[in-house]
Amino acid sequence: MAEYHIKTMTREQLDLALDWAAAEGWNPGAYDADPFYAADPEGFFMGFLNDEPVSCISAVRYGQGFGFIGFFMVNPEYRGNGYGFEIGQRALKHLGGRLIGIDGVVAQQENYKKAGFTLVYRNIRYEGISGGEPWKHPHITPLSSIPIEDINACDSRFFPGERKRFLKSWISRLGSTALGIRRDGNLAGYGVLRPCRSGYKIGPLFAPDAESAAVLFEALSGHTEKGALIYLDVPEINPEAIALAKEHHMKVVFETARMYNRKPPHLPVNEIFGITTFELG
Repeated sequence: MAEYHIKTMTREQLDLALDWAAAEGWNPGAYDADPFYAADPEGFFMGFLNDEPVSCISAVRYGQGFGFIGFFMVNPEYRGNGYGFEIGQRALKHLGGRLIGIDGVVAQQENYKKAGFTLVYRNIRYEGISGGEPWKHPHITPLSSIPIEDINACDSRFFPGERKRFLKSWISRLGSTALGIRRDGNLAGYGVLRPCRSGYKIGPLFAPDAESAAVLFEALSGHTEKGALIYLDVPEINPEAIALAKEHHMKVVFETARMYNRKPPHLPVNEIFGITTFELG
């Protein structure tokens, strides 16, 4: 009889989880594995029947107070056997008593509610076509020219946990473009463009106002080839972010439910024009 057991993923097994995510239509980044793994090397789990991988989940710890669950998948052939519940419990145990966030797919939202999570808002994925025209602005600067401490301090305004290790890898990956926008000499927001299995994603897109967000969006999308698909994952409770996507003739292609297991963090959602990822928050 096959025995189900759960192990912490190796870095190589994370590549397999990303392939599963691509098969589910989640369109992960082409080089996501290294920054994801850097965020919390002990925060990725895979379930096995004997030696066959059949399930996975991530439970990434950000500091002592926050965690995020993602990559929750069970091979379709093995669903309905409780394997998802078991690996989900392993993820919750890994995160201890932290505030936990999740971007749940629509089909699983009721199950997440049963596990103690509450819907706060939807994140909407928009798809558009890049103009591919280089675009410059006097307040835009490459993040590579800014100390990581300053980037981390800026990021801490928009994200409820410390993620310096993740950011160092996220903004410097092969094929990515990371730009900041300055206000009064300080870093006021930033965005990252990365190549994905299909097209490119911009995430995060943090900016102090709609005009700055538009400047960052144009500057980032100009680093793709003309006609490339481009994606932006927008919190629906930021109407100016929705307006930005519509102004660029982007269409809705996917959605998730942003849910938390306790009172949600207090973040300036009106300055969050694009989240970082559905998988890690």
